[in-house]
Amino acid sequence: MVAIYRAASEAEAGIIKSFLESNGIPCLLKANAAPSVHAFAIDGMGEVTILVWEDMADKARELVSEEEDA
Repeated sequence: MVAIYRAASEAEAGIIKSFLESNGIPCLLKANAAPSVHAFAIDGMGEVTILVWEDMADKARELVSEEEDA
């Protein structure tokens, strides 16, 4: 799996994960800190990485980019 996006919070990551999965792209979330400890990001501490299968990475990035621009 490869990282396609770094969300500032678990809430943002959850929205993106749901969006990708609704478009047929399975993904995983990876965080370095427990969400209950860092409910928001300070210097990236609450950052959550979104991972997808490598063969779906380009499509996932495209979808996320289109949503950000909307």
